[in-house]
Amino acid sequence: MKYKVKIEKTVNKFINKFEINNFITNHKSYEYANIDEAKNSKLAQELFYLPFVKKVYITPSFISIERFNIIEWDVVEEEVKEKIENYLNSGLNVVDEPKKNIKNSISIYSESTPNPSVMKFVSNKILIDNNVEFNNIDEASEMKFARELFKFPFVKSVYIDRNYISITKYEISEWGEITAQLRSFIIDFLSKNELEYKKSKPQKVSKRDEISKQIISILDEYIKPAVSSDGGNIVFDSYDPKEKIVKVILQGACSGCPSSTITLKNGIENILKEMMSNKVDRVEAING
Repeated sequence: MKYKVKIEKTVNKFINKFEINNFITNHKSYEYANIDEAKNSKLAQELFYLPFVKKVYITPSFISIERFNIIEWDVVEEEVKEKIENYLNSGLNVVDEPKKNIKNSISIYSESTPNPSVMKFVSNKILIDNNVEFNNIDEASEMKFARELFKFPFVKSVYIDRNYISITKYEISEWGEITAQLRSFIIDFLSKNELEYKKSKPQKVSKRDEISKQIISILDEYIKPAVSSDGGNIVFDSYDPKEKIVKVILQGACSGCPSSTITLKNGIENILKEMMSNKVDRVEAING
């Protein structure tokens, strides 16, 4: 696979994220404050040769770089993106990690979520570039994997994100009865097939106002990583500047979760109120 890097701005103007389309470390993250600390990462050392680089943070799927205030990101971010892509595609190790005998096969482990109706099945490989959710077999017409899952009578909905699958069940079955069956099916399918998915009707991307863009950036930076670890997702829907209401769509384990109200009020709403001054009064949820 050829590595591709995507530039992502963050709410901190000094930090840029460089997202990568495949894992680059063995599920570990590393932080370097200077070139001496980066002895086990040639890539991080090369980045520190750039005079504006203050700190480098390497994760399995992205690299965050904090810059000094001597130059703006707009001037140098394309250069950094190209440097990272070239390094990754050269075949050199990103980080010199202890070598383990890891078979090049798919492995899946199950993980409970705050939503008792949802189980998260985590893969050791990237499954899909973007997240997708199916609430019935008709919606899954473009993905064989999801269609096959809906053939299990207890599967209510399926949410897939980069390296995991969140499955919502009907109440007719308990997880203790079906988890092993689902895990076995997922391993068998992914060992033989790629997850191919093409949307029949591409969605039109509407232009966002500046406040909406700031809200999306905050959700991406502060909210999504937390809910993703629980098998869910939060998607920005709309912002009403008159009523100061933000509407978000809950997906995966977040949809219908008993604790989602607490997450909205104590988490998302408080963060947006604090970071958006007086521009947000309330957050409302739409179940995906």
